[in-house]
This record gives sequence, structure tokens and C-alpha cells, in this order.
Amino acid sequence: MRVLTTIGEMADARQRWQERGGIGFVPTMGYLHAGHLSLAQRAHAESATTVASIFVNPAQFGPGEDLARYPRDLPRDLAQLESAGVEAVFVPTAEEMYPAGFSTYVVPEGTLAARLEAAARPGHFRGVATVVAKLFAIVRPTDAYFGQKDAQQVAVLRRMIADLNLPVRLRVLPTVREADGLAMSSRNAYLDRQQRTAAAVLFRALRAGRAAFDARAAGGPDAVCRAMAETVAEEPLAMLEYADVCDPDTFEPLEMLRAPALLALAARMGPARLIDNVLLRADGTWDLGTTAG
Repeated sequence: MRVLTTIGEMADARQRWQERGGIGFVPTMGYLHAGHLSLAQRAHAESATTVASIFVNPAQFGPGEDLARYPRDLPRDLAQLESAGVEAVFVPTAEEMYPAGFSTYVVPEGTLAARLEAAARPGHFRGVATVVAKLFAIVRPTDAYFGQKDAQQVAVLRRMIADLNLPVRLRVLPTVREADGLAMSSRNAYLDRQQRTAAAVLFRALRAGRAAFDARAAGGPDAVCRAMAETVAEEPLAMLEYADVCDPDTFEPLEMLRAPALLALAARMGPARLIDNVLLRADGTWDLGTTAG
């Protein structure tokens, strides 16, 4: 497995890979878990060449967020990616991605850039869209693989790909969960044992919201949100930021219970800010994710 650190190295390698067929690409910020590896394994199974990136993108962290303490373990990450069949990993520096004088950004607008994660983290999706657009230009993948856990990010990138006519297919795989339902996340490493146990309340809240949705509870979307919020409130270590039912493509709040729909929430748990969601597809089936192992 090759480790490439400059855009020039990636461009030289890319020309040879494109002669072999499609490139499957898995962008990450590192400190990998089973969710990341499921993306890499799928890319390896479906692509002539599998490429991953590891880059903790400073542009998507706001003031006071966890850029400096975001967990990092490059040797471990590289060993895991190699075992998943990845052939090359792009590991640029911030100076390589944002050289002196850099001043061009991709700025999402509309509801996607105003609600939920966008409201909680101003400027976050500008950083995400900019770095992913750059990575797409550098790697030039046929397919790019992301996880459903970051549902709003997925929606922003899907919109960006369509609006900018980017020649890449977005592949979205189910959230990978621990045995108690907690969505795998690099930020789970911030939790101590007690907080980690308490964090399972997020998935319980989503299941409570799903039950209210399936029962078409009186009160409609408000009742579903209330079911999620009340469940989180039962856990004293959790501080809810939002519980929402929205359209999974536009992130407009739903006025009535119908498919497709996304149940999404965010909560503080000690030093960690955790997000999760479950998706009701257009065909009426729920995507609750998969369990690791």
C-alpha cells in the first residue's frame, strides 16, 4: 500500500490507476473504526483501485471545537486500511491542502446550510464541501463512499455533486453500531466508561421515535420529536441539542409523518458531542444500521 503526501504524487499515481478502471474513494479524518473499514471494504470489492484519505480538515472545525485534540493514530489507521484492501492513502498536510493565499471555498446555501448541524456548527459545511470538492479534484474517483451516520453531510455532498456536475457517484452505506446500538464514531474515544454506557441512550431515543412514527402518534412530527427528547432526558449524563424529523434530502422539517423521513438527534455526553439518525426509506422500510462484527 502506497502512502502519498502531496497532490503531485497523487496526480502521477491517478493517471496509472485510471487506465485500470474505476477508482473507489473513502475520505476520512483518521482514527478509524469498523464503520470506516466497512466503506473501504465495499470500495475494494467494487472498484479497480481503492484509495482512502486521512486528513483532519481544519476548515470544518469552528472556534472552541476539538481540532487540536481530535484523536489521531496514523500507523494504526494505515495498517487497518491495508488489511481492508486499500491500495493507496493520501495523507496531506494542512499546508498542502490550503497553501498560502488560499481563498476559494464551496459554500452550501438553503435549508441544508441552515438547520441542525449547520446551525449548531456555523461554517462546518463550508469546510466539508470545500475539502471534499478538492479531494474529488485531486483523486478523481468514480465512486466515493460515505456513512449514513453523517446524514446531513451526505445530503450536502449529494447536492454539491448535482449542482456542480461532478463526475462521481456518491455511495452511502449503513451506520455501523456497537452491540448496544451506539453509532461508531472517532469521538467515542472521548468517553469514559460511565459516559460510554450512558451514550447508548441515543439509539434508544431513535427507536422510541421510530415507534411513535410507526404508530402515527397523535401530534405527528412533534410527537416523534418529543418521544426522542423524553428518552434522552431519562439519562442524566446526556444533554440534548436537538431531536428532529425531516426530509432526508432537503432537511426541511416534516409537516406530517410520511416516507422518506430522517429521525436525527445530537447530544452532549461529557466531552463528546454525538450525532445519530435512522432513515425511513421511500419504500417504507427503516435503515437502522448494522452491528459491528
